[in-house]
Amino acid sequence: MTGIFLRWFFAFILLAATFNPTPYNYVRWIEMNQTSNLSLSVFFGLILFLGYVIYLSATLRSIGTFGVIMVFAVFGSLIWVLHDQGILLLENYDVNLWLGIFALSLVLGIGLSWGFLHQALTGRVDVDEADE
Repeated sequence: MTGIFLRWFFAFILLAATFNPTPYNYVRWIEMNQTSNLSLSVFFGLILFLGYVIYLSATLRSIGTFGVIMVFAVFGSLIWVLHDQGILLLENYDVNLWLGIFALSLVLGIGLSWGFLHQALTGRVDVDEADE
């Protein structure tokens, strides 16, 4: 269970490091330091891009487009229920942005962890075919 949490947590960090409502993110840092630190901008951009490639390829391979849509649908319906019950107010832009980052991180975390979750739920082990 710790591994699943860590996969989700690193997905959240990846997304929040790229963009969030605070001034501490890659997009805002690029806006302020684009010309003075071009080599660092490219380096950090490539590190973030590598993280996205790993997470997105694993997610699309494990749960596919339909799975991504279903995770978003479940999370979206939860937001709808919380809003209808008056528990969650959606007037604050920053809160909405953090909810979006959280939803995306759930999709990526579930996608990267799906093999482990599927095995725990069904007892079956999935094996990818190896090219010979």
